[in-house]
Amino acid sequence: MAPTSPGLHRLDETALPGALALSAEAGWNQLAEDWRIFLAHGVVHGLRGPDGRLQASGAVLPYGPFGWISMVLVTAAARGQGLGTAVLRQAMAALAEAGQVAFLDATPAGQRIYRPLGFRPVFRLMRWRGKGRGPSPLPEGVRPAMAADLPAIAAADGVAFGAARPGILEGLWRRAPDQALVLEGGAGFVLARPGRQALQIGPLVAPDETAAGLLLRAALGRAMGPVLLDLPERWAGLRANLREAGFGEERPFLRMALGRDTGFGDPARLFLIAGPELG
Repeated sequence: MAPTSPGLHRLDETALPGALALSAEAGWNQLAEDWRIFLAHGVVHGLRGPDGRLQASGAVLPYGPFGWISMVLVTAAARGQGLGTAVLRQAMAALAEAGQVAFLDATPAGQRIYRPLGFRPVFRLMRWRGKGRGPSPLPEGVRPAMAADLPAIAAADGVAFGAARPGILEGLWRRAPDQALVLEGGAGFVLARPGRQALQIGPLVAPDETAAGLLLRAALGRAMGPVLLDLPERWAGLRANLREAGFGEERPFLRMALGRDTGFGDPARLFLIAGPELG
């Protein structure tokens, strides 16, 4: 990894309370288990104030030919001092040194920061919020995902997403087993994870939008309470399904890449992302 910028240091498990405070202050959905994904599979840098409290954070997840930048957070009292830019540049430098293309999912406010740095649009997403419809029986053609399905899940995800991330997917399967589902025959899957505010459903990978709709209905039928999911804008059929299920649009994201306007993998198979922090 690139040398740490002045004032920034690599965080470990002892920083979890401060990291959780940052994401909760921002109104985000992460639990401690989400922060542990970055600590276990990537790197988190942060900056502490004179009182020892964490003021800013930024995470990087390496994914083979590319890497994911996320969790760029600054506490309200420390904004306007360039801390967010510092952690962002630290993440960019780390990926550049590793020869990996930097990706991120940007809010409209974030886009104004990322575009001048060379990030280009790849595709648009919309976050949807609603409620699960469970408990409901599984539809024909869908069954619970078992441990034996994990290699096939990882393989399908690798094709759609563009990089292998079996450890992260296994962690999601373990955290929300009731929402971990596969199509009979192994052509598609959906996973989920609990959050501070809602269950986040995704990723969802399928061979076509009809199969994706079947998996989505099955996942919503197993969920109870608030649900979030992040849907690429291109899937008009799934948008209609969500409206019929009482979901509403919450906020847009824009997938961006440093120096390129195309992603990796096969977007025709990616119907829900794992979340803007995971890709």
